[in-house]
Amino acid sequence: MTGKLLIIAAGGTGGHMFPAQALAEEMLARGWRVKLSTDERGARYTGGFPEAVTVEVVSAGTFARGGLVAKLGVPFRIIGGALSAWTRMRKDPPAVVAGFGGYPALPAMLAAIMSKTPRLIHEQNGVLGRVNQLLAKRVDTVACGTWPTELPEGVEGVFIGNPVRSAILERAGAGYIAPGDWPMSVLAMGGSQGSRILSQTIPQAMALLPDDLKARVRVAQQARPEDHEDTVAAYSAAGISADVQPFFDDVPARMSECQLVITRSGASTVADISIIGRPSILIPLGIAIRDEQTANAKGLASAGAAIVIPESQLTAEVLAQHIQTVLNDEEGALQMATAALTQGKPDAAKDLGDLVAGLAGE
Repeated sequence: MTGKLLIIAAGGTGGHMFPAQALAEEMLARGWRVKLSTDERGARYTGGFPEAVTVEVVSAGTFARGGLVAKLGVPFRIIGGALSAWTRMRKDPPAVVAGFGGYPALPAMLAAIMSKTPRLIHEQNGVLGRVNQLLAKRVDTVACGTWPTELPEGVEGVFIGNPVRSAILERAGAGYIAPGDWPMSVLAMGGSQGSRILSQTIPQAMALLPDDLKARVRVAQQARPEDHEDTVAAYSAAGISADVQPFFDDVPARMSECQLVITRSGASTVADISIIGRPSILIPLGIAIRDEQTANAKGLASAGAAIVIPESQLTAEVLAQHIQTVLNDEEGALQMATAALTQGKPDAAKDLGDLVAGLAGE
């Protein structure tokens, strides 16, 4: 085996896995070997990773779901996963271990601590997630995707931004066709959590648009499988052309071709919007305990690139009004698209790769 080994520990949601994928692509390009350590849930998000990345599935768990018995078993699954990861590391020692948060990241990060392997974490949001909070004082470097990031006392962060996948970078600053008297595309995404309210409200809002605008709009919307039938029916009843799917594996292409993005403000999604440069309506996840999605939205909002609607204020009428504001103002939409680009950090993956290389003594 040639090349230094990086183990990436991540999982749980696309918010953790997309920046992890970006780092994997960067380090492979530098001649490193890359392994991804995740659990069975995280493994579902590995479809976009380069084939050269070896995926190692370890036992993990989360206290966020399941009954009392399941939660009592979580520490034992994590410890078992950590011992398994430690055994693998002894056979093929990594130069660096990089964690991206989520409970699936814990086993490999704990194994790195046990083996005294150089290690870092990357936090996508402006508030540390539970796992990164646990690890922040036990790693060599804390890389931050959002600035400022709330950090434990005595911990200093390095602001590098949120790495985006190569498929997003390839469309950086893609030419924007402003709204006008022609067919227009709206990309609607709900994220991996709490998307039911968007599956219901976005079609209702679209139905309230003036007939001439409805005739020119086509919608691509992510909706959970259990919401699919109702969402499709709502668009059909409104006479709006819509492509409704549970997951889009071509988000970079769809985003670069749309006139407006309506979405949650997950850190990776915000990063994608700022790299490609599109007007957006952001609806932060209302049930987020740390309200990190509101923090994520501040950059685009303050730049004049996004309209933010708190979930508590989200109604079909309010959303319809904001959709019209963007799609009826060619110059304003173009300004929003341009403003979004000012928030982008296209070198984030490279900068994170430099941090990894530095820990390895390169």
